[in-house]
Amino acid sequence: MNKTLVIVGHGMVGHRLVEALRARDGAGEWRIVVFGAETRAAYDRVALSTYFEGVTEGELSLVADDVHTDTCVELLLGEQVVAVDRDRRVVRTASGQSCGYDALVLATGSYPFVPPVPGKDLPGCFVYRTLDDLDAIRAAAEASVAARGPGRRSGVVVGGGLLGLEAARALRLLGLSPQVVEIAPRLMPVQVDEGGGALLRKLVEDLDVAVRCGVSVQGIAPGPRGRGLVASLSDGLELDADLVVFSAGIRPSDALARQIGLPTGERGGVLVNDHCRTPDERVYAIGECAALSLTGGRTYGLVAPGYAMAEVVADRLLGGAAAITQADLDTSTKLKLLGVDVASFGDAHATTEGALQVVINDPVAGSYQKLVVSDDARTLLGGVLVGDASRYATLRPLVGLTLPADPAAMIAPGGVEV
Repeated sequence: MNKTLVIVGHGMVGHRLVEALRARDGAGEWRIVVFGAETRAAYDRVALSTYFEGVTEGELSLVADDVHTDTCVELLLGEQVVAVDRDRRVVRTASGQSCGYDALVLATGSYPFVPPVPGKDLPGCFVYRTLDDLDAIRAAAEASVAARGPGRRSGVVVGGGLLGLEAARALRLLGLSPQVVEIAPRLMPVQVDEGGGALLRKLVEDLDVAVRCGVSVQGIAPGPRGRGLVASLSDGLELDADLVVFSAGIRPSDALARQIGLPTGERGGVLVNDHCRTPDERVYAIGECAALSLTGGRTYGLVAPGYAMAEVVADRLLGGAAAITQADLDTSTKLKLLGVDVASFGDAHATTEGALQVVINDPVAGSYQKLVVSDDARTLLGGVLVGDASRYATLRPLVGLTLPADPAAMIAPGGVEV
């Protein structure tokens, strides 16, 4: 008799679990029932802004045709799970559907953080998270043209991290001039250091994107004669905008876990062990909603750690012994943001005791290269690359290893190739 796995959430990580389990479970030991709050099946959120370049919803979809015909998989979209009876092992949705389970996986992801500023809920204010959000942003941009006619139009993006710069790119694709407001002293403060952030800002501003760092949005109000919006900043500046997009980070969606009495991390997220299991042996959590005890209850907003968690749970459900390791939680990133290459890996901020930093900064060439090495300059600990990230694929695998050459030679123009 088949056992039933219920997955709450059909984002990128939830769907990876479906794929991983079906790839292993040729005998069909598990029947998989997936509840997705969105009406769309899983799609590639990493490539979200390409939606404004003409990439279709179908092209962004992660769901192969054979999933829809797989008798072991049932996708229930537009169904939000609102209650779980852990004693009876039953979930219930907002529409009244219920389903029993032998194992339950919470893959509820995250939600956008919106600073509690006055006016954040005014018409013309959006978050940047789902295809529905992007449809709403596109409609607002088009409505602005219809109402105000041709001419220079602008949008304010609140947040200058990864998501904020993606949102700025989206506004450019819609024909708006983005104005990015970041409360930290530099763009992408988690990934890049002060020097890399300075060059990143220059390169972004060269693309006609206004950047204001070290200030916050204090309030949003309707514009003159009710047209557009005005964002008031902490330095007294007021920015006129046709629309405002909040892209100031994410928070783990752990409300359901809290409701059913599962422990959560100090900064949110469902606490799990290295098997991705909660204290309830039948309940797991993966992806952005999971807080790993292995790393002190930290959550991970990148997709790669979430995929690793999905693989671990798939293995465990079939009696395997897989576990999350530190290597699975690598937060190294290489991205092209607004056409600018940015990469960060290992101990990018040189927090290791005695760490040395080797920097080649060439603003004329538009390149910032930094390596972080051990106190004897022999072991690579991390790095930051801005403008030119071509060495990323070579350098990242060397983290923790003895460098084959002088650090400066490895990042110098025309330097050592490994």
